[in-house]
Amino acid sequence: MSAKGSAAKSASGAAMSKYDVEVEARLKAIESELKSLRTQCDAHSNTSHSGGGGGEKVEELWQWYQEAKKHV
Repeated sequence: MSAKGSAAKSASGAAMSKYDVEVEARLKAIESELKSLRTQCDAHSNTSHSGGGGGEKVEELWQWYQEAKKHV
C-alpha cells in the first residue's frame, strides 16, 4: 500500500521538494531581514549630517540581491 504524497506547492502551483521548501523559507527570512536593514539604513542616512553617500551602495546591493534571488 503506497501513501499518497502531499508535496508543498509553489505560488505557480508546482510541487516543491522538501529542499525547495527549506530554501524558500530561508529566502523569505533573508528578504525580511534585508528589508529591515534597508529601512534602518534609510533612516540613518536621512538623519546623517555627513550627507551620506552610502545610499548608492545600498541600492547596488539591493539590485544584486534582486538579481541573485532569481537564480535560487
